[in-house]
Amino acid sequence: MAVWQTATVVDVRRETPTAKTFRLKLPEASGHIAGQYFVVRLTAEDGYTAQRDYSVASVPGTDEIDLTVELLPGGEVSEFLHEVVEPGDQLEVRGPIGGWFAWPGATPALGVAGGSGVVPLMAMLRSARIAGSGLFRLIVSARRPADLYYADELPGPETTIIYTRQVPPGYARAPGRLTAADLEPLLQPDQTVFVCGTPPFCDTATDLLTGLGVGTDRIRVERFGPST
Repeated sequence: MAVWQTATVVDVRRETPTAKTFRLKLPEASGHIAGQYFVVRLTAEDGYTAQRDYSVASVPGTDEIDLTVELLPGGEVSEFLHEVVEPGDQLEVRGPIGGWFAWPGATPALGVAGGSGVVPLMAMLRSARIAGSGLFRLIVSARRPADLYYADELPGPETTIIYTRQVPPGYARAPGRLTAADLEPLLQPDQTVFVCGTPPFCDTATDLLTGLGVGTDRIRVERFGPST
């Protein structure tokens, strides 16, 4: 069972106007599998605690993990992380946790992400790129270019980006929601498909996938609700 440990914040990087990535150094290698998450716990002086789950965006095998956190107004944990935490601070964390929504990297997989749902799938993409396996493909839906997480790193031959409201100048695909036509070219018979995003996004993506003949036994879904 994962135990609580003290991690040191070594870097804070802004991803979008409402999201930051916190790089944490652990006492030892995390041992996580791409797709798993850690719990962050805050403790006030009076003993009150608040904790939230955050997916790991970084590759396994090191003593550092990247947690990307979306700022939610009024959020106990997200507001503290965004407004107070800086490099050199320490945080209590527990993990890695989760086995269902995890990709060890040895079999073909497709990630389907909506908004902040790209975080655990980014760990999968980074792992596949380092391994040079070509086993992982990723399609990401974002409202507009400014809302795209990991914008400098994510684009590549194994990724597809769709924008629902605004596209960059000259972008080939018009703005619009995810469709079967977006997914169909990315499907392979032996893939595991990882879907992550808001409940409405996940429901839509799952319906599209099953409509294209993907069996429900090959679809793994992680719904991101508000994590304040």
